[in-house]
Amino acid sequence: MEFPIDADMLSAALLDIEDRRSWDADAELARAIRLEEAAQVLGDPLLIARARLCQANMRMRLGDISAATEQIWQIHEWVVANDARVLMARMHVLWAYIHQHLGDAEQSLEHALLAVELLDDDCTTHMHIWHRTKLADAFWAAGSMDAARIRYAQAEELAVLSGHPALLCLLNNHAYAEYDSGNQRRAQEVADRLLRLADEWDMTLEPAYLDTIGSIQIGNGRYAEAERTLTLCLERHAEGRWDDANDLSQYLVTLAQAQRGLGLFDAAQTSLDDALQHCIERDLGESLVRLHQEQAELHAARGDFAAAFAAHKTFFTEYQNLHSLQREARTRTRQAMFETVEARQEAERFREQARRDPLTGLHNRRHIDESLPGLIDSDPGLTLALVDLDHFKQINDRLSHNVGDQVLVRVAGMLADGVAAGCPGGFAARMGGEEFLIVLPGTTAGRAVALLDKIRRTVRDHDWHGITRGLPVTVSIGVATSAETPVPTQPSLLSTADSHLYAAKHAGRDRVVSAAPRGYASAA
Repeated sequence: MEFPIDADMLSAALLDIEDRRSWDADAELARAIRLEEAAQVLGDPLLIARARLCQANMRMRLGDISAATEQIWQIHEWVVANDARVLMARMHVLWAYIHQHLGDAEQSLEHALLAVELLDDDCTTHMHIWHRTKLADAFWAAGSMDAARIRYAQAEELAVLSGHPALLCLLNNHAYAEYDSGNQRRAQEVADRLLRLADEWDMTLEPAYLDTIGSIQIGNGRYAEAERTLTLCLERHAEGRWDDANDLSQYLVTLAQAQRGLGLFDAAQTSLDDALQHCIERDLGESLVRLHQEQAELHAARGDFAAAFAAHKTFFTEYQNLHSLQREARTRTRQAMFETVEARQEAERFREQARRDPLTGLHNRRHIDESLPGLIDSDPGLTLALVDLDHFKQINDRLSHNVGDQVLVRVAGMLADGVAAGCPGGFAARMGGEEFLIVLPGTTAGRAVALLDKIRRTVRDHDWHGITRGLPVTVSIGVATSAETPVPTQPSLLSTADSHLYAAKHAGRDRVVSAAPRGYASAA
């Protein structure tokens, strides 16, 4: 299949993955990978991020939570830095899923809340419905069923008003949450509403929804209805249109429960035997746990308590094995999260170190070259100042380079402190040798000269005796402002500041020179 290279067509193709429920996660993952390749051709970072988030979602549905986590982290920084609000909302829903998998209901709820808070007019109808549904699911998992009902009701109202097919899925989730919480009457009410709306909207219920409805009917003692519901569930599953083939064993166990309730013990055993064969073929640990539990119940219902006890022991062993596997999976996910976060933090440390002068700790020339052009373009009130230590060669020659380094470190600290106190948005950097740069955003020329002269006097008046044994330490400063430069660029501003620094040196050093009025500050 050819993939679109037009941005609008590519966006529509991604939206089809984002807002449509598909049962074939493998196919959708492959599709999302090819869509990312098309987005790379376009060079569109938003479309690339959307394609990668789709991939993460599909990896998660395939059970590879660690890979999904790593992929979400890959785009997390870009999404936040670019305030991609819609994508951020989708990302928080995935984080909610992941923390739910980790058994961290509190973190899952926090992400689900953020996913709803980020909704705005740019979000799709599906997002408004589904994110509220997932928030309701998170409240249920956290044990707050009253809060969950409010969110289910909000999502249901939106879905009814818009006629959105997500209504059936959210009603299924709500019904199961009530059932799992032991609220059988409420669960039946929601399940009946699900059946009624599917009939009114002429929509076919998926096998998974029928399994939920059948379980609720069993919970309310409506075994005959449950058997009919599960028979229909298996028929629809056989059509192969909707769900994962692995779910068949779950449907067979639910059918066995209904048959046991009707006293159809042989039929129930046949259903369990079929489920067992399916579990063995596909290595379905979670389904095996439920199967052996039901097998014990069936033996007990027949009065074969020895067989029931043996089945219960098998159930308990499988239960322990399942929880061990789940712990291992959660450990792998947490390790993947830790390694990804640690790698990002380590990379950030390396990036920061590469932009710092190792001796003084100030920003270096690389940082200047990366940040200064943008500041010049965006800030008409920008002021630059070149700072040079006077007679620094004497310190190195007469005292030692070690003493010279101590002086550089001490002066760097004074420059950084002076800028932080007088212009919090500014910074000091080391250009090389004994030359420094001070950057003062949004500062008038007169105010800049006053601040720089204060820094100059701080250096001169410092008690240097303990380091230089009486040799004075002073600085000369040349100033340039964007407002006073015909075409402000990094080279032109640095050239102007350098010429003013030369003037300060020529006039006797220990002074600030600027083109601004009263911009010549002597060594007073």
